[in-house]
Amino acid sequence: MTERVSILTCPQCGAASTERMPEDMCLFFHECTSCGVLLRPKPGDCCVFCSYGTVPCPPVQQGRCCA
Repeated sequence: MTERVSILTCPQCGAASTERMPEDMCLFFHECTSCGVLLRPKPGDCCVFCSYGTVPCPPVQQGRCCA
């Protein structure tokens, strides 16, 4: 079963937020609700959830990543 919720942790300020992931695509940008920094995937990752989340994005979980 695909998990749809991940906790994103901002690398700038350390704030964590619970976010619902889109099921059919990767999310390339996310603005931190605490400090406003724009999160982008780390090199080699397809999305912000794979870089900063507790759970990888649904496409990666299903073995069909868009990257």
